[in-house]
Amino acid sequence: MRVDDPLVTDDARALVADLTVRRQTVATAESLTAGLLSATLAGVPGASVVLRGGLVTYTVETKIALAGVPASLLDEVGPVAEPTARALAVGAMQRCGATWGVGLTGVAGPEPHGGHPVGTVYLGVAGPVETTVEHLRLHGSRWDIRVAAAQAAIRMLRAALAER
Repeated sequence: MRVDDPLVTDDARALVADLTVRRQTVATAESLTAGLLSATLAGVPGASVVLRGGLVTYTVETKIALAGVPASLLDEVGPVAEPTARALAVGAMQRCGATWGVGLTGVAGPEPHGGHPVGTVYLGVAGPVETTVEHLRLHGSRWDIRVAAAQAAIRMLRAALAER
């Protein structure tokens, strides 16, 4: 019996196809999504050609140890910040040897964290030429926010690919 993954959207399938045609790869460093983006991409048949790996960096310590985010940066701006998302994206790309890196950090709730309201998300995409970051304000339950953040990352990476 075949059961389709409900998280695998047309955008996710298109991203895997785009990366495959370009012979490019992606890696993730995920905090609030805790691997959901990588799992979504892995749900697409053929993803093994393009998905290099995913780092679940749920704590400050793992952001430093796994993604190479400088401790001084985290001391200065905290785990939920634009520079942190940028560093996570670059760290994923470098640590996993990928063409593209995606970094996700934010607050899924149920309570605000570090002065940031629930739904605050910073999404970084690092590529061969530049690294960009988007600040999102998402709404809904923890699950809704995490899913929406992963889907936003897929769309952002697709847009970055379209620009190249």
